[in-house]
Amino acid sequence: MSSHTTLSPPVVRDHPTRRPREVDNRAAYVSFGLAYVLGHGAAAASHGSAPVLDLPGWLPMALLGLGLVTGVVLATLAALRAQHGAGAPEILSGKLLGAAWIIGFTALFLAVTGLTSVLDHPELQSVLWPAGSGLVVGLLYLAEGAVRRNVLHYSLGVWLAITSTAALALAAPGFYWVLALGGGGAYALAAALEHRRLHAR
Repeated sequence: MSSHTTLSPPVVRDHPTRRPREVDNRAAYVSFGLAYVLGHGAAAASHGSAPVLDLPGWLPMALLGLGLVTGVVLATLAALRAQHGAGAPEILSGKLLGAAWIIGFTALFLAVTGLTSVLDHPELQSVLWPAGSGLVVGLLYLAEGAVRRNVLHYSLGVWLAITSTAALALAAPGFYWVLALGGGGAYALAAALEHRRLHAR
């Protein structure tokens, strides 16, 4: 007699991909906040009928630009660190969000330069760039907050988008004071709340 041995097929166990770590936005928030306070604060202090400081016109924009570029770099590094061990869908989402920053500011550059050229009012750039930057950053925060399910990041985006565009109703130096205090203060609060959010998980 021959015996028949039935072999069960090997069990293939799925190895779940680790979820990406939380993005630590504290350094980026501090950099963006300093850009708002120093850049817009310098613009506010040097504008108006009785300016507090006598500063060269390029300095406020230089301070703002330096802080924003530094903040973007820090935010990118934080996002890359958080993607370590993430799955393909999360990595793709991160790449698309990173590309959105480049696309957003490229579109803003085209809009500001085109509008000021057509209207023949190059001085409008000193208003459109700060307001437009706040709007673009705010909308990008909305997208990032929704994808990462980060309510704090999303809420900061709402505040930046609304205050940056609402400030256009004010003349200088009020316009710059709103951005410096409203935006800079929001970033300071967000940095403190981000610390608590990360340690609460």
